[in-house]
Amino acid sequence: MGENNKLGEQSTPRPARKPAAVVVPLLGLIAVIVGLIVAWTNQSTSFGWFAYAPLSDTVFVGNGGAMVSQGTQLGLVVTVFGLLVLAFWAGLAIGRRR
Repeated sequence: MGENNKLGEQSTPRPARKPAAVVVPLLGLIAVIVGLIVAWTNQSTSFGWFAYAPLSDTVFVGNGGAMVSQGTQLGLVVTVFGLLVLAFWAGLAIGRRR
């Protein structure tokens, strides 16, 4: 028997919940949401270009590459960072259970 236990009582110590167990996935989720919002709002990019080749008889046609604005790139980077944080946290949580 323990010092404060009465007859028939069992005291099972519960592991203390660390604040990081709640804060880390919450920050990861916030980063994903903010990144998606930034990427979604900066979708349209207006650009223009031309090619001038006076001596050739061929027409220059672009290859149709996608142009992505810096805001969209930043939003996607923040989203990927948030997903990496969530994946790291999920791996730690699964590893602790076993």
